[in-house]
Order: sequence, then structure tokens, then C-alpha cells
Amino acid sequence: QLQIVESGGGLVQPGGSLRLSCVGSGRTLSSFTIAWFRQVPGKNHEGVTCISKSDDKTWYADSVKGRFTISRDNAKGSVYLQMNNLTPEDTANYSCAAANPLQGSCAVATYHSWGQGTQVTVSS
Repeated sequence: QLQIVESGGGLVQPGGSLRLSCVGSGRTLSSFTIAWFRQVPGKNHEGVTCISKSDDKTWYADSVKGRFTISRDNAKGSVYLQMNNLTPEDTANYSCAAANPLQGSCAVATYHSWGQGTQVTVSS
């Protein structure tokens, strides 16, 4: 059974950067399409970005395009989220989720395994 653990969150000033990591146990994340979601209290999860297992194609939410980059290291079974030029609006709990490989955009995948998330707080 796949278990997912995120790390790398923290407190950062506006304009700063963070790199989040996502690793799996039980199965390697290299077998899955992976997405990052974020959630603030009282709101639904928001899809941030994803990367397909089949062709490494990516998708980004408009709010993070040009600032965030998703990548994967299949040898390590890890997925990363590089976040640059952070703003207070990026403050949230960021979770990594896995979906079985599919044809088409990772943005429409069904994500079945989720981590607990890592908190990102952007504040001066």
C-alpha cells in the first residue's frame, strides 16, 4: 500500500522560495501520476500542479504559472515542488497525491492516495 510523506514546508517571507518534497513508501512514486494540492482552513483542496507518469507532461494552476515548478526523480522515487516568488496568498497546507497512470492530462486524473501535507506560511 502506498503511503506518501511531504516535507519542506515552513515560514518564508514574501518573495522567497521553498522546495517541497514528496516521497512514497510501500510503492515508488515513479509508478504514479503525481499532483500537488493545497488547502486553507474552510476551503476545498485546490489543484496546484501535476506531472504525468506516462510522459512527464505537466499542468499548472494559473495562480502559480511561472512561479512554481514540479519535477520528479524516478531514481529516488521523489517528486518536488519548487516555489519561487511566494506571496501571502500561497499560504496553505500542501499535499502530494498519487493517481494511476492515464492517457490525457494529469489535471483530470483521480487521485487515490494522499499525504498529510506540509504547511507553507508566507508572511513578513
